[in-house]
Amino acid sequence: MGSKTLFFIALLSFSAISAFADEVEEVASAGPGLVMNFYKDSCPQAEDIIKEQVQLLYKRHKNTAFSWLRNIFHDCAVQRCDASLLLDSTRRTLSEKETDRSFGLRNFRYIETIKEAVERECPGVVSCADILVLSGRDGIVALGGPQIPLKTGRRDGRKSRADILEQYLPDHNESMTVVLDRFAAMGIDTPGLVALLGSHSVGRTHCVKLVHRLYPEVDPALNPGHVEHMLHKCPDQIPDPKAVQYVRNDRGTPMILDNNYYRNILDNKGLLIVDHQLATDKRTKPYVKKMAKSQDYFFKEYSRAITKLTENNPLTGTEGEIRLQCNVANKQH
Repeated sequence: MGSKTLFFIALLSFSAISAFADEVEEVASAGPGLVMNFYKDSCPQAEDIIKEQVQLLYKRHKNTAFSWLRNIFHDCAVQRCDASLLLDSTRRTLSEKETDRSFGLRNFRYIETIKEAVERECPGVVSCADILVLSGRDGIVALGGPQIPLKTGRRDGRKSRADILEQYLPDHNESMTVVLDRFAAMGIDTPGLVALLGSHSVGRTHCVKLVHRLYPEVDPALNPGHVEHMLHKCPDQIPDPKAVQYVRNDRGTPMILDNNYYRNILDNKGLLIVDHQLATDKRTKPYVKKMAKSQDYFFKEYSRAITKLTENNPLTGTEGEIRLQCNVANKQH
């Protein structure tokens, strides 16, 4: 048995996801993998165009940066970074965008805006998977976060993974053991997990996701001084999912990716159960305290974890395709 075959059997056993078996043939044609500046010859302006578009969109719509950031996690954590998240539903397949785990994800149309700008320069060259990752990278910078050098060369998948999404994405109410295990399966260690959850430093949480901590009784673990604000923002025990009812994740610096998140959760101001657990679980609390004290340490671990996440089992070489539109797979002839 060849070494390549053994590798894929080992990977299949490790992931314990039977759906992966359907893609072994496709993965067997893998190319050299991801590299820095993959498009230097085929589309040398690609990364500059993406960065310019992200900056323009951020100036017009500040919340786009949160979307870029969430896209990385919601796409790359589900088996691989292949822009499956961006695919629309079809008659046979539900889009990942329309699942419960993707509640609150939005601004996908702006990915298409970036794709169109890149296509004008280099038709059919740059993948939606790379655009998704690089827009996330540049969104991090727009929010005051670190500049993270990321490899490119990803190819686009052809199918949604809505049917297996919950096997990969931990819910905000999961135990810390489950959360740690899910990230470990991607090669992300405990400090990496703690750093990635620092993304909760920016953006907002819809009341749908946190009313169980307020009604019928207030979670005693919450900081009493913060509860009043949460109740004011979420006055309904059963909020309308379509209503604009939310709480900022960080009231102090809501538009800045910084280590204030860790100080907040140590002060029992975390909105989600996973935030509270992160600050209290003996496996994660030491890293929370360290990141609360040092933004440099937070940024170092955050950069390392984002790199690991974006390199999770990508399609490369001749695998997959380069979509012409990010929301639909190319037509097969």
